[in-house]
Amino acid sequence: MSIPQSGGGPIEDVSQLAAYLEAGCKPPEDWRIGTEHEKFGYCKDTLKPLPYDGPRSIRAMLEGLRDSFGWSPVEEGGLIIGLEKDGANVSLEPGGQLELSGAPLENIHQTCDEVNQHLAEVKSVADGIGAGFIGLGAAPHWRHEDMPRMPKGRYKLMTDYMGRVGTHGTQMMYRTCTVQVNLDFGSEADMVRKLRVAVALQPVATALFANSPFFEGELNGHKSWRSRIWRDLDADRTGMLPFVFEDGFGFERWVDYALDVPMYFVYRDGQYIDALGQSFRDFLRGELPALPGEIPTLSDWADHLTTIFPEARLKKFIEMRGADGGPWRRLCALPALWVGLTYDQNALDAAWDLVKDWDAETREALRVSASVHGLQAEANGVKMHDLAREVVAIADRGLKARGRQGAGGMLPDESHFLNALKETVETGQTPADELIARYEGDWNGDVTRVFGDYSY
Repeated sequence: MSIPQSGGGPIEDVSQLAAYLEAGCKPPEDWRIGTEHEKFGYCKDTLKPLPYDGPRSIRAMLEGLRDSFGWSPVEEGGLIIGLEKDGANVSLEPGGQLELSGAPLENIHQTCDEVNQHLAEVKSVADGIGAGFIGLGAAPHWRHEDMPRMPKGRYKLMTDYMGRVGTHGTQMMYRTCTVQVNLDFGSEADMVRKLRVAVALQPVATALFANSPFFEGELNGHKSWRSRIWRDLDADRTGMLPFVFEDGFGFERWVDYALDVPMYFVYRDGQYIDALGQSFRDFLRGELPALPGEIPTLSDWADHLTTIFPEARLKKFIEMRGADGGPWRRLCALPALWVGLTYDQNALDAAWDLVKDWDAETREALRVSASVHGLQAEANGVKMHDLAREVVAIADRGLKARGRQGAGGMLPDESHFLNALKETVETGQTPADELIARYEGDWNGDVTRVFGDYSY
């Protein structure tokens, strides 16, 4: 989850909201890659989630990273709840999932080095306190009552609200993990093309990265339970966004959508003020019940944009949100997939050609089928395995066309970061398929074996 925003003066005209988004436009030479990933921490002896406090805890992890590796602490209410260094952040999800929000970097070689360095630091601290970390899309056997709650005001408000608007909200907050990538756009037209491709092809990412077949100790009937959770969470702020594909879509239309998403909070003086269900439109008029007479600042708008959770999200960049958390190779493969599809114009055009004739029903049906069946998904005549093969091939061509060298020139481009996905397409086996085979085979139905075999 995002940290509170800061800066920006009062909003005096609604046009400032679209201008805020438009300010993200950059020339291609300034486009960057920001990779985010979450993982579950657990106590090695009990296989229970790490609590916030104590000698073996999330707090001990953050303090260890601070003391051993030069991270600066981020605090709320006098408690350490995150870290920052060199443009990157380490933050906490509601149930203690540890998240790296990477710095904006020029190529995937750099972002993968960043991921590897972070995981090495995490392992160093975790080994010292008897903790482990694992990359999965959903907690394999923990129940809601097993989960700690991180001391962040935002999460208290969200937890209280989730039960009113959906059936799976607290599962998402406390018992799921994802890997995401944030990418830039050059103009409004470029944003529109990229966001349409991003939304339409998120089900492909869901299928390729499916890694959550377990929940509460048994098979759940889905390859990506995390994706299933998002379908019954809060209809006002999730989904496949059919309006993105309508004529005339642009920054102003996204503003209209965002203004209709009920608020969570307003952040003032280190405190989260309850604005649950209230209207940002009322806020613009100085009529917000939580803060009568006040008008919002641009940082309030930036905060509000972080409370919208569709499959792809627009801020001053585009967030790809469809993939389960997973093993380290896939933490690098996810940015490779989307950079290859969107940072080369020929690849972006080819990706759009794949999806431009789909209707909203097809896009939604693919989303649903991907969560259940992974690469074996099919909807309205579209076969996921065939589609994924084409998508990975387009991304491969896009990365080769980019030609960003690595390892001092020994690597001609970034395409090798797709190898994990190429193997998945070749074999038809996602991480979820592998986990199910192990569960039904040598694990003899014991989900907890995943910790020994799949931890970082």
